Amino acid sequence: MTVDHRPLSIGLLGPLSLRLNQTPVTTSAPKQRQVVALLALHVGQVVTGPMLVEELWGDRPPRSYATTLQTYILQLRNALAAADSGNPGARQILSTSHYGYLLEEDACQTDVEVFDRHVLAGRAAAEAGDHRRASEEFTRALQLWRGPALVDVKMGRVLEIEAASLEEGRLGALERRVEADLALGRHADLLGELTRLTAKNPMNENLCAFLMTALYRTGHVSRSLQAFHRLRSALNQELGIEPCPRLQRLQAAILSGDPVLECGPAPLAHQEVPQSRPAYEQNELTRS
Repeated sequence: MTVDHRPLSIGLLGPLSLRLNQTPVTTSAPKQRQVVALLALHVGQVVTGPMLVEELWGDRPPRSYATTLQTYILQLRNALAAADSGNPGARQILSTSHYGYLLEEDACQTDVEVFDRHVLAGRAAAEAGDHRRASEEFTRALQLWRGPALVDVKMGRVLEIEAASLEEGRLGALERRVEADLALGRHADLLGELTRLTAKNPMNENLCAFLMTALYRTGHVSRSLQAFHRLRSALNQELGIEPCPRLQRLQAAILSGDPVLECGPAPLAHQEVPQSRPAYEQNELTRS
């Protein structure tokens, strides 16, 4: 296992946290924390001034927004230096470009980066048929989460999109881990978790398919069909639509006792969730 020696470690998958060489970096002002979070979500990339202004003030920036933004950057650099025993070199982790600011990639690591790395490894293992390794990698990815993304950061419209994208990535990794566990025959072990997940996500067709499969394979045929009908009712009431054709085929297979349901991965192929990065493209901004 490769040891990462980058000095600044940033946590975004839960409360925002910064540690420079294991020393906490103090960032207490709400807007300062917004700036940190946005920069951390784009390590190694320039975050433009307009994008930062959009996040901090939306369509109503103050007249002094440029000076105020520069003050936040200065405060962050000072906080980095303070965490490094006053070392002025720590300020260079946060760089200025002609267009904005960036955290230097060779000095920063985020838990989002580590999460994505485990997810990619899990996908590769699943594609190779190594379901045990896939389950382990997705589990490691999910263990990085300490709560909802950026749970203690006041978010503007940019970070709201970013946080929602991170949560989609989390759900996607969870679905892939469950899929791997089903392929390993862990049906009974999954029942409680899948029951909770489908209650929390009543219109999620993948989770419903996994629950139906796990119930069927543990001899609970009627409960498996009930899970389908709950999903169908939720989709009808909320969106006026029917379950997807593949889920309907799964229901038909359960009704007929199709042998294909007896082993292997869940019959409903997983719907890929795009990777969480990047969510908010800078060219979406209308401000010049």
